[in-house]
Amino acid sequence: MSRFKPFLLGIVLLIPLTATGQSVADDPGVRSALKLIDVWLSAQRDYQDYPGLSAAIVHDQELLWSHGYGFSNMETQTPTTPETIYSICSISKLFTSVALMRFRDEGAVRMDDPVSDHLSWLNIKESFPDDPPITVGGILTHSSGLPRESDFPYWSGPDFPFPTRDQLIERVSSQSTLYPADTYFQYSNLGLSLAGEIVAEKSGQPYSDYIQHLILTPLELSDTRTKLPEALHGGQLAIGYSAKNRAGEREAIPIWQARGIAPAAGFSSTVLDLAKFSSWQFRVLGTGHTEILSKNTLREMHRVHWLDSDWGTSWGWGFRVFRQNDKTFVGHGGACPGYRTNIQIQTDSKISTIVMVNSNGADPGLYTRRLFEIVEPAVKEALDSTSTEKDFNPEFEKFTGIYSGQPWGGDSAILNYRGKLVRISLSSRDPIAGMTKLKHIEGNTFRRIRDNEELGEEWVFEEGADGDIVRVWQHSHPSEKIE
Repeated sequence: MSRFKPFLLGIVLLIPLTATGQSVADDPGVRSALKLIDVWLSAQRDYQDYPGLSAAIVHDQELLWSHGYGFSNMETQTPTTPETIYSICSISKLFTSVALMRFRDEGAVRMDDPVSDHLSWLNIKESFPDDPPITVGGILTHSSGLPRESDFPYWSGPDFPFPTRDQLIERVSSQSTLYPADTYFQYSNLGLSLAGEIVAEKSGQPYSDYIQHLILTPLELSDTRTKLPEALHGGQLAIGYSAKNRAGEREAIPIWQARGIAPAAGFSSTVLDLAKFSSWQFRVLGTGHTEILSKNTLREMHRVHWLDSDWGTSWGWGFRVFRQNDKTFVGHGGACPGYRTNIQIQTDSKISTIVMVNSNGADPGLYTRRLFEIVEPAVKEALDSTSTEKDFNPEFEKFTGIYSGQPWGGDSAILNYRGKLVRISLSSRDPIAGMTKLKHIEGNTFRRIRDNEELGEEWVFEEGADGDIVRVWQHSHPSEKIE
């Protein structure tokens, strides 16, 4: 299990410790949660038939876990790893927003500034000239009234014709605002592309150079770029694949570049680099030291600055902000030709989950949510408890494994999870909600724990001649152990 190297800027990387003095990742309860995640994600990749998937979980300054499943290149069967590079598409907007907020802190930009004050060439037609102008804050919260895209069909194959910067600038004069400013949430790649243009204008250097100097080099994000590294395509850079067609097939998508849309959708990265990006945020919020941004500025980015009238969409400055199970999360998703990615950050627990898939038709946001739901209780218990030995019963290990669900359904995993033997359906999209917990009675006999904590039917594990478990019996029916 890897650890981050110390970051630059004189910051010493500290591994958070539990009450027993061990790292969080070494806590028995956390280890069992990570085992559940590993088994479930591996099966999800198979059941959903994704080419490849990479994932990582970070707690504060510690990388708890990372893994790759499947292939970055189906033809050569190149395995994915945590170092596999993917297009992160709209997660690019977070880097652009951080860079722009630097100029806000320096007094060079205000959130209520009209964007045209900083981009003299911006002459988009105002459909509502009597309403407020397009502002810097409006483009960061997607409430500016701008149309979603620059006027090019770059989301269409086979060549995905993203405009150059010059083409974007030329074409914007023939576009019109879609809504009055500050009226509706309208997600806009055009808006965040303009944010990148402000960064370039204020820095006096190309956007990519400033991002490299300001963010990527200081945070040691060595596998993050403002474009797709073409020389690595099919190797470390995963090939992107389409959603399944009606024949159940996925097609390889040729490499593309976002060019003038790069500040909104052009970046590539790894789950490990985005884990470092999360740790940077936990560090700034936790220590109060200014590192690229001040604590107060980063907190402002995480706060809700736009709430749609239906209360269904809320956005910070660059970050999506949302509530799930009484907790507030920030983050972003990415969807580009051949790739789907997601980063989710929960600042109170200091846990971030990152998932990247090299195909369309995937839902990595579902996986980042589920990873958090599995690992957060275990981390909380590890940090609060004086003893975590109760979270792991080594005597249960002999019963763990993969059990067949054929012919009725997908396979199941029986795991030693946080002090109990549990069964999860590997094809389930919500392994916690569908989890069956078992209470040990004696020997190889367990009973199901019902939702009201009463005991249900027996589960009896059968040993083979060598003493290893070969099947489990429930309701007089066996399920064969296959792994």
